[in-house]
Amino acid sequence: MRIDPLPPLTNLIAFEATVRLGSFTRAALELNLTQSAISRQVAQLEAFLGRALFRREHKRLHLTVSGQRYAERVQQLLADLAETTADVMDLSGEQQLVLACSSGVAALWLGPLIGRFASAFPSIDVRLRVLDNLDTLLKPEFDLALYFLREPPPPGLAGRQLFPEWVGAYCAPEYLGGQQLSPLELLDRRLLMIEDGQRRWLSWAEWFARLGYPAPRIRQRLTVSQYPILVDLAIAGHGIVLGWRPMIDAHLRSGSLVEACSECVQGQGGYYLLWPGDRQPGLAARRFEAWLNDGLSASL
Repeated sequence: MRIDPLPPLTNLIAFEATVRLGSFTRAALELNLTQSAISRQVAQLEAFLGRALFRREHKRLHLTVSGQRYAERVQQLLADLAETTADVMDLSGEQQLVLACSSGVAALWLGPLIGRFASAFPSIDVRLRVLDNLDTLLKPEFDLALYFLREPPPPGLAGRQLFPEWVGAYCAPEYLGGQQLSPLELLDRRLLMIEDGQRRWLSWAEWFARLGYPAPRIRQRLTVSQYPILVDLAIAGHGIVLGWRPMIDAHLRSGSLVEACSECVQGQGGYYLLWPGDRQPGLAARRFEAWLNDGLSASL
């Protein structure tokens, strides 16, 4: 819905300064304008409203009844607007860090990392935006992003690959009773599949093809659109899931998942740390990147 009627913001600013300072001259000095420019802005506002806002008596300004009512609301609204604007601008401040990632990255890897980073840097205000579609992520809304990409970063984004795509087959320990199967033997079990896998992530068909088994006949499948749900199904013993390292590493360390097959393939993509290409990462973003690099180096 269109906001109407609404006078020019410059008129309102000139009016507010004149009311607060008591004269066109002092308002002009504060706003770095001429006295005639301030007088003209106020006259334009009066013409827009169809009401006189000031009475000019003995070279002094006095608010009319309409002017007094209008001044109280305008001053409050401008103050609220200034406060809200400052809050939004703080999102890119030196002690603010907005991270963006997909739901899979958030649930399996980045979520726990954020807690440890917040403990290491308590003065940094960390915010997490979870969006599965990178194309819907607006550059002003984040400082750093972590996403899986098959190609280099898209136009408008800069970044670097954190680690390549290594993909294996995993299941709950009891699902196979501790044994490991050959790739072809996996086809006799239920394979847990992600609906988006055919487009962005490595699919089961691609995984088998890279191991030398093109066009496999998958007999049992369970398809879900959210990868974290697939992992939960595998942990509960309902099938075998493709796992991306190191996203799956926490479950391997805990023993909730084990290798269903000794084969592992390297994909064409990887996980990237991204940032808006039209600006340099701020202090908080640089601290997070350095902290993340140290953690990745220690895990290698």
